[in-house]
Amino acid sequence: MPDETPKEIVDKALSAIKLAKQDGSVRKGVNEVTKSLERGLATLVVVANDVSPKEVVMHLPGLCEQHKTPLIYVPAKLDLGKAAGLNVPCSSVAVEKPGSASAVLKEIATWY
Repeated sequence: MPDETPKEIVDKALSAIKLAKQDGSVRKGVNEVTKSLERGLATLVVVANDVSPKEVVMHLPGLCEQHKTPLIYVPAKLDLGKAAGLNVPCSSVAVEKPGSASAVLKEIATWY
């Protein structure tokens, strides 16, 4: 399990996803997040801590490091799914075009 992300940063990441969903571009799910990272489009990746088995998302930290993309961990898949506008849990989300969330993304990047 990764280091504990401060609640303030988790809240900012979830609000950034909500804002980016409205007027930007968001990718949902491990496959979409992986493609977004490999194509160099992701500006922020958010992964849920309660993914089981962990092997499903194990490759994402390495890809984020390789592409110098901020990676944030949130406690629950359900919260991540709701932030992305889904009625089901979601293991990972990538923000491609931040839209009005760019200011929040800059704050997260300074923490990262």
